[in-house]
Amino acid sequence: MVMTFKRNGGWIGLFLLSLAFLTSPVSAQRLAPGKYLIVHADDAGMSHSANVGTIAALESGLVRSASIMVPCPWFKEFAQYAKAHPEYDYGIHLTLNSEWDVYRWGPVADRSEVPSLVDPEGYLWDNVQQVMENAKADQVEKELRAQIDRAKAFGVPLSHLDTHMGAVMSRPDLVAVYLKLGIEYDLPVLFLRSLDEPTRKGYPALAARLESAIQMLDQKKLPVLDSLVQIYGGDDLEMRKAAYEEAIAKIPPGIHQLIIHCGYDDEELRAVTNSAARRNQDRQLFSSEEFKKLLQDHQIESITWRQFFDHARAP
Repeated sequence: MVMTFKRNGGWIGLFLLSLAFLTSPVSAQRLAPGKYLIVHADDAGMSHSANVGTIAALESGLVRSASIMVPCPWFKEFAQYAKAHPEYDYGIHLTLNSEWDVYRWGPVADRSEVPSLVDPEGYLWDNVQQVMENAKADQVEKELRAQIDRAKAFGVPLSHLDTHMGAVMSRPDLVAVYLKLGIEYDLPVLFLRSLDEPTRKGYPALAARLESAIQMLDQKKLPVLDSLVQIYGGDDLEMRKAAYEEAIAKIPPGIHQLIIHCGYDDEELRAVTNSAARRNQDRQLFSSEEFKKLLQDHQIESITWRQFFDHARAP
């Protein structure tokens, strides 16, 4: 597995791992042995383009999960959709940084209450390194709690928590906050059962808490993924398609998540990020009948975070 963060590069990832995928829904019970995948779209709420692209992917029937960036200006638009469409998964993309050059956002909590989380211009820190160096854990907890509570106040039916650019994985005390919130709100958190050696070296804070965290989550019957995948690179649609096809072919049995980013390659998204084309390609590929068939051909079954939660809670 490889965990990478790219500053202002647009394609931001948390983990790169082998995975397993899925296509047809299953009932709320313990899952039989097989290959399962949560096909998940990050960054809903970031912009209007990201919102409509994510909605298009959800309504295609293959993508069934999304996570929302509550501090972003277009949060309300997606929150209204989520409230009206509770059939999909909606996680909180817990956000501690604001990475784009011009398009920026600040905290949900009052800046006076979380001063260690903001830069001199009043925005959340640009990158994860700055979060790691400056953020105070009690203020991180206050801000992340504010993000979750705001989503709930807007009627978003929450299914899980995850992390934007892995910022909550950057220090042991922030990992502890992440786990605490998942347990307190009784929501699954994106966490993995094992890390490869490059990830352990790159993220010692995560590695240090891994065993105790898994034990805690298992005790609370909160589900833990076997692996997670995100595809980087691919300069055009065919290259990106080939990369996904290769990843799908290597999927082992287990319960896994595939992270994509959806949008339209329009003027708005190009003004925000240089990843507009790739986000457009992800939407196209994972809204296609071809990719639905691809997962079926590899005997991969699609599930939601809610089904994964039920699996963990089943006797």
